[in-house]
Amino acid sequence: MKNLRYRSIFDIIGPIMIGPSSSHTAGAARIGRIVRTIFGEEPEVLDIHLYGSFAKTYRGHGTDVALVGGVLGMAPDDVDLPNSLKIAHDLGIEVSFVVHKEEKADHPNTARLVVKKGARHMEITGISVGGGNIQVTELNGFNIALTMGTPTFIVTHRDVPGMIARVTDILGKHNINIAQMNVTREAKGDKAIMIIEVDTPHVADVCEEIQEISNLEHVNFFG
Repeated sequence: MKNLRYRSIFDIIGPIMIGPSSSHTAGAARIGRIVRTIFGEEPEVLDIHLYGSFAKTYRGHGTDVALVGGVLGMAPDDVDLPNSLKIAHDLGIEVSFVVHKEEKADHPNTARLVVKKGARHMEITGISVGGGNIQVTELNGFNIALTMGTPTFIVTHRDVPGMIARVTDILGKHNINIAQMNVTREAKGDKAIMIIEVDTPHVADVCEEIQEISNLEHVNFFG
């Protein structure tokens, strides 16, 4: 949390949103939307685990509808956000809330979302740090640190020799400069994840080329 920096007065005032709270509503919607973007499709099952103040006030502050709306792809200012629970029900999405009032979390505004579709399963933990800003702290058991304020590639792959070089070669070929990179693996030869922050926005089209690398499972770009 010590690394968090506000970039403009709008980070303090808060975002344009459907209220009532930038932390509990706008931040929650952004957490849900990141989950949808990384998962890449509408889930069949959505289990939402709430901690800290999220667990205590989620209905009154609209955290529940914001998280679900985000998973449906809605932005914090989407006029349909208050109706997200009904929309999810109409789409056949099974939504459940698991409230952890007595469990301590690293941050009071913490949500862990578990999304499932068929054999696919993904878990993401996010926190709302104020002013609509968020951090993603865990992805499928990997400890990560994403503020989503910098253009970022997230690459999941098998831990085999040469994977980092293949991905970075493609970025270099497209003149995309790496600002920061973190690589984590479950175990030698098992699933791994690269989080690559870059200086260049609007380069999502490079994902198609990266996706062609053998032993690569999925790549997403934010920014």
